[in-house]
Amino acid sequence: MKLAATLFLILITAGLAGACVHSAVYTRNAEERWPASGTMVEVHGEDVHVIRAGETGPAVLMIHGASANAREFTETLAPRLSSDHRILMADRPGHGYSERPEGSESLLVQARQMAGVIEAMAPGEKVVVVGHSYGGAVALRVALDYPDLVDGLVLLAPVTHDWGGGGETWYNKVAGPPIIGPIFSQLAPIVGPAQVKQGINGVFDPADPPENYYGDAGLGLLFRPPEFRANADDMNALRDELAAQQDRYPSIDVQVILFSGAKDTVIKPTLHAGKIKHQIEDFTLVPLANGGHMPHHAHGEAVAEAIRKLSAETDQSS
Repeated sequence: MKLAATLFLILITAGLAGACVHSAVYTRNAEERWPASGTMVEVHGEDVHVIRAGETGPAVLMIHGASANAREFTETLAPRLSSDHRILMADRPGHGYSERPEGSESLLVQARQMAGVIEAMAPGEKVVVVGHSYGGAVALRVALDYPDLVDGLVLLAPVTHDWGGGGETWYNKVAGPPIIGPIFSQLAPIVGPAQVKQGINGVFDPADPPENYYGDAGLGLLFRPPEFRANADDMNALRDELAAQQDRYPSIDVQVILFSGAKDTVIKPTLHAGKIKHQIEDFTLVPLANGGHMPHHAHGEAVAEAIRKLSAETDQSS
C-alpha cells in the first residue's frame, strides 16, 4: 500500500510538473503571437495597457467583456471611428497586459482603473464610454462613481443585474479558490484553446463568427494561468457585485444607448436590458431582432453611429 501511494504521488507530481512546463511554454508563445501593442498607463500604482487608434477628435473609452481583452474592438469599432475619434481600448485588470490590483474582482476597482485611463489620456475631458457584456457593468460603474468623466454610455449586450443564480461555469468555480485554483489554472493551456474555439459559434449565434476571430481578438491570452484565474475571480464575484450596484442606476444622468440582441444566448436580454431601461431617464434601447451577444460585429456601423451621436453632442456641450 505504501509503495502504491508513493507511486501515485510521484505520478501526480510529475503530471503537475509537466503541466507547469507546458503552461510556461504556452504563455511564452502566446505573448510572442499577441504582444503588448499599446501604451502602459500607471493608475494607482498599477499599469493599465491601452491600445489606441485615431489621432484627433473626441476620446472614446472601450471596455471589453469576460474572457477577452482590448483587441476585441481593434477589428470592429476602431476602424470605423479612428478617422475622427481618439479610441482608447483598455485591458481590464488582469486581462491582456494590464496588471491586477488587489480587489480587482470588484466593480469598484475595475471602474477605478478605467477612470484612471480617462484622467491620464483624456485629461479635462468628458468621454463616451463603451462597454461590452461584463464591460457594460464596468462602464455603468464608471458613470456611477466618476460622473465628471462621462458624458454618455454605449452598452453592448451588457450584464447589468443579479440574475438570481445558475449559469456559472464549473471551471471558473474551480479556478477561483486559493489552493486548488492555481493548480487547476496550469491545465488551462492544455484544454482551453480547443474548447473556446468550439464555443465561439455559440457566442456569435445566430450570426457566423468572423474569419480568424480567435486570432484577431487575441483570445489565446486568456489561457495564461494568471489571466485565467483573474477571469474566474471576476465571474465568481459578478452576481454579488451587480446586486450591490443595480439600485444605483437611477442616479445616472447621461445619455445611455443599449444594444440588445433578442437571440442572445449568453445573457437574458429581458432581465438585463429589460430592467435597466426603466431605471435610467435618458435611455435608448436598440433592439436587434436577429441579434446575438456581439452587436459590435454584426451591427458595427449602427454601434459606431451611436458613438458618433453621443460624442458629437458631448463636443457641442463642452
